[in-house]
Amino acid sequence: MTLPLTPSMAATEAPPVMEARRWLDGVVFPPERPLINVSQAAPMEVPPLALREALAEAALNDPAAHLYGPVLGLPALRAEIASQWSGIYGGGIAADEVAITQGCNQAFCAIMSTIAESGDEVILPTPWYFNHKMWFDMQGVTTVALATGPGLIPDAAAAEALITPRTRAIVLVTPNNPGGVEYPAETVRAFYDLARRRGIALILDETYRDFDSRTGAPHDLFADPGWRGTLVHLYSFSKAFRLTGHRVGAIIADQARLAEVEKFLDTVAICPGQLGQIGALWGLRNLGQWVAGERDEILARRAALQAGFAHLPGWRLMGSGAFFAYAEHPYDLASPDLAKRLVAGAGILLLPGTMFRPADDPRGEREVRIAFANIGVAGIGEMIDRLAAFRA
Repeated sequence: MTLPLTPSMAATEAPPVMEARRWLDGVVFPPERPLINVSQAAPMEVPPLALREALAEAALNDPAAHLYGPVLGLPALRAEIASQWSGIYGGGIAADEVAITQGCNQAFCAIMSTIAESGDEVILPTPWYFNHKMWFDMQGVTTVALATGPGLIPDAAAAEALITPRTRAIVLVTPNNPGGVEYPAETVRAFYDLARRRGIALILDETYRDFDSRTGAPHDLFADPGWRGTLVHLYSFSKAFRLTGHRVGAIIADQARLAEVEKFLDTVAICPGQLGQIGALWGLRNLGQWVAGERDEILARRAALQAGFAHLPGWRLMGSGAFFAYAEHPYDLASPDLAKRLVAGAGILLLPGTMFRPADDPRGEREVRIAFANIGVAGIGEMIDRLAAFRA
């Protein structure tokens, strides 16, 4: 006997990155042309030595590092985020307006579980981050696609035309995954004003904020004393401190909302991992200069990628920034077929644009996403050379 799946889970697509990895099965990559894996935004290097030493010290000598902790996270980490974020954004954030989660994906699921349920609608700009769409599908929430056009920047007026009585939130990711674009401060402000006026939430995922090419705060929303009840900010420590395996994310929202989030987190995880939180706190207090150097390196890789695409016949770079580039390809192939052929034909693993758009949107068939921050400048040059030499 086979137990049936729930309809919502059965309708949810398989994890795209895992699907792409299966394309590698049986493919042999010769030593002179190893695989260039730009399918997932995951730092390939371990955290800096000093951070690893701090983790080791805690693992060996801090008994609390191995026990359950507070559901909403370590008080010291929550306070540090509140203090630093208040300084960055020029606003007032309290420690009890911060919650720590097992990565930013859990932060998203936790906050959305308090905002939207089956039958509700949430607006996502396209191309979208597929895990956001997957969560809504699992929950029976309708994802309403907001087209962004050639520059991949969403328009608040266009979003307002999509709002219905069932709309509960708008989600923005900036710098964007998958598009790489950095949303202008005035765009973010326009969406905030729209959300507040229409009584819905604005979920602002800033996982890649540390690699924004602009100086200063990317927006001033926290300086608005009325942000509570409208704005929710999400963040991840995976990229800035290379703590991907430790799963540490954060939510900033009003206290009443976090009281509901606590129910979700207690049910699915009891509490976030202690060692990861200790690492994040140590990093916030000690790695500011190191992160600045990481940002410089990512920006150098971005510049190399932009220069390479400028001389890549037939390709059009639609957006690039933080860890990602999003591009139109020149082939008479749908992007899933192209992506599979690139594995064997060029030794490149990237993701097709169909993974980031609605199934009935043909634009995804012409697009691909490249997580270029995973490879160095030399690796980017090699990838460009292979794309130039590839024949479908």
